[in-house]
Amino acid sequence: MKKGNCPGHLSEEAKLIWNELTSEYGIEDAGGLRILRVSLEAFDRSQKAREAIDADGMTVIDKAGQIKSHPLLPIERDSRAAFLAGLKALNLDIEPLKGIGRPPGR
Repeated sequence: MKKGNCPGHLSEEAKLIWNELTSEYGIEDAGGLRILRVSLEAFDRSQKAREAIDADGMTVIDKAGQIKSHPLLPIERDSRAAFLAGLKALNLDIEPLKGIGRPPGR
């Protein structure tokens, strides 16, 4: 994959994230671009699972009439964790905009 080429199969939101991160952090090495691609694929998967869960509800009724957790809940959780792990693997230098904790006294 060439520098700056966003994978066409990603969602519009994932493409926006791709463009922001490659631009802001100068990600252009093959390994970094692959990690970012896989991370954003996981992001898209988590978003699709979330949309289905939002439409169906957090629980479903099984064949026996029992209430069960939606089967996509683990996919959403795992995909979100994979996305965040991928961002962490990129070693982005992210600093909080505001200090953590209470502001200094007057």
